Amino acid sequence: MRKSLPYIAGLSLILIVLNACAPQKPALQHVRDAGVLHVLTRNAATTYFSGPHGPEGLEYELTKAFADYLGVSLRISTEDNLKNMLNKVENSDVDFAAAGLTVTAERKKTLRFSESYQSITQQLVYHRSMPRPKKIDDAIEGMMEVIANSSHVEKLKELKKQHPDLSWNENKDTGSIELLNLVDENIIDFTVADSNEVLLTRRFHPNLRIAFDISKPQDLAWAFAKNGDNSLYEEANKFLKNYKKSGQLAQLLKRHYNHARNYDYAGTPTYLGHVRYRLPRYQQMFEQAGELNNIDWQLLAAVAYQESHWNPRAISPTGVKGIMMLTKVTAKDLGVEDRTVPAQSIKGGAQYLRELSEMFPAEISKLDKLWFTLAAYNVGIGHLADARLITKQRGGNPDKWIDVKENLPLLRLKRWYKKTRYGYARGNEPVKYVENIRSYYDILHWHLAKENPQENIAYLSPAL
Repeated sequence: MRKSLPYIAGLSLILIVLNACAPQKPALQHVRDAGVLHVLTRNAATTYFSGPHGPEGLEYELTKAFADYLGVSLRISTEDNLKNMLNKVENSDVDFAAAGLTVTAERKKTLRFSESYQSITQQLVYHRSMPRPKKIDDAIEGMMEVIANSSHVEKLKELKKQHPDLSWNENKDTGSIELLNLVDENIIDFTVADSNEVLLTRRFHPNLRIAFDISKPQDLAWAFAKNGDNSLYEEANKFLKNYKKSGQLAQLLKRHYNHARNYDYAGTPTYLGHVRYRLPRYQQMFEQAGELNNIDWQLLAAVAYQESHWNPRAISPTGVKGIMMLTKVTAKDLGVEDRTVPAQSIKGGAQYLRELSEMFPAEISKLDKLWFTLAAYNVGIGHLADARLITKQRGGNPDKWIDVKENLPLLRLKRWYKKTRYGYARGNEPVKYVENIRSYYDILHWHLAKENPQENIAYLSPAL
């Protein structure tokens, strides 16, 4: 029997009303049932990027740990326009945003923020050719550009109340890294950036200087929509509290920032000069040796720079020599006839790195094995084994570089090294050695990405 049009329309209306009245799943249950946590972030050094070993960045690692805690997979989406990002969170298009977002009074009107996982300050950044601004009024005459809809704009509006002549341009399409680059190239006079981004970026831009903090310490946190239930929000807070209490958060922050804190910024201009004028002589040799030994050639080049500054005639007081600074014994074992011949030295050094890597247990993660290998290249596999043993004795994880690097310096102390098989070592040196190589690697990636943007080279190294 055919139903009349009014009957069908009425039935459809009833179904719509019933569906609207049906109870919605709690957000946490929805994520678990779907098996996916959908997180919005931005592509930046401090948040998320595609590195040579896959997805990286502090926000990526932290949200991945949360997804693992929930027993679901992680889906990452990126949005570089801050206004669009905040709108997507408000509209519940994603589960939450993890994008290095500062907690501000204005944002709290429309969003809920999780437990803080990091504290930053906003910093006024200028070019070193200018006199250092000592107060905000000193920046009034210059051209200042900041990210539109950012916490930096909120702070500048607050400062403008006491400094009415303060002005700036708001850029909707450019991120913090690009604005810092504009200052470095003297295209604009000032920008405002978060202290964690400035810390990582200054290694690539030796002309940048920090004038002063324009804010007190501010919290970074995950942003959730205000509408809907609190289940996922509360579970995130529970996770972050436990992650912080366990010490894992402190370790994560160290892995991402300590190498930059310890870097000597004064050496960047010299390094970049060597990248331009010395590296091209040896790049093909690094590429060939890297391919032969399954090593990223740029990492191999970074090791060589740490060893010799790419000087084939380099020699140390202890007799190691050449671009890869091989000992006489090691060179003989590797079949290197003349350590001062660049091709032989680079090939031998790459082979030695591969052989060292193969000495570590298979269960050690790829990245931890990489840092152990570099440390062993510097201090020797025996001393590194001693440091791993001390780490275990002190309750740390001997398979994690972040734990072992805390214990390597103990090899200088008699009460520790007298208990070891290989004895005394300057254990602080391999820690600095690995951190320097990471920064050289980062800067080399950045330089190549800048020179060859079509290759889309990731310029930040794996987190230590």
